Amino acid sequence: MDRMTSLRVFREVVEAGSFVAAAGRLGMSAPMASKHVAQLEKSLGARLLHRSSRHLSLTEAGTAWYEQSRRALDLLDEAEAAIGQTSDVPRGQLKVSAPVWCATPRFARVLADYREKYPEVLVDMHLENRKVDLAADGYDLALRATQEPSPALIARPLCRVPFFLAGTPAYLERMGGVPAVPADLAKLGAIVPSYVNLDNLALKGPGGRMFPLRLVPAMRSDDTTLTLHAVRADMGIAYMPTWLIDDDIAQGRLLRLLPDFEAAPVTLFAVYTSRQYMAPKLRTFIDFLGERLGPPAASQGKPRGTLNAS
Repeated sequence: MDRMTSLRVFREVVEAGSFVAAAGRLGMSAPMASKHVAQLEKSLGARLLHRSSRHLSLTEAGTAWYEQSRRALDLLDEAEAAIGQTSDVPRGQLKVSAPVWCATPRFARVLADYREKYPEVLVDMHLENRKVDLAADGYDLALRATQEPSPALIARPLCRVPFFLAGTPAYLERMGGVPAVPADLAKLGAIVPSYVNLDNLALKGPGGRMFPLRLVPAMRSDDTTLTLHAVRADMGIAYMPTWLIDDDIAQGRLLRLLPDFEAAPVTLFAVYTSRQYMAPKLRTFIDFLGERLGPPAASQGKPRGTLNAS
């Protein structure tokens, strides 16, 4: 028998003065109510009630147990009521993992606007270019730029994030000029992410033709912000998300290279462990990002994944 139900039955029996009255309040039979109290007495190893054909009274142990259990049930009832009253109000701390390149004015504006709309939610952002374990590390949500999210998580596409190959005018001039075709990149040094396999890179050119992408590393780094600073320092070229370099390109500090050739598209996904009992803070944050960052590509479809935690 359920222990919590037995506690509630015992309280009702004491307060109603009989098993019949208590059973009526709880929507069960009198014999079932009696079984619950008997099971409770058995588990405690003590008699809680003196029973007669016309009267019930508490034993000494029953009096002590009633006072303690009543207070405990009242606290649980108050907690349930509080959650019920606020279940639709987004509040509390929301722990989010996101790529380093989200540290941009554009994304900061989105966060500021979310805070203005939902002031009771504290967003705890962790920027890192690694795949965190959501459950083990205590994250509510991760933003991941990928071509294929993990099937073990719920993944909602938020927007496409183009990655452009760029370098400074000074570096390109020093190295002999702006490359015209992918083969020209072999003459340049590149700042390459430490987690990228250089043997499997390709670009799609005019007419859909694929070209191998050969990059000669000048430095490896797992930090996109450091990569940007290295490119600005004339150390080499790099593929970087448009969020990070659009101002540099607009101001002429960086040049976009090979504009007629594109790398495999990357989609920014919001990934989380389960749709069940989704907290308002998480639901509203994902919806807000989806609205503000732009619609996903039509090919991404609906949220995908399973309910298996990862």
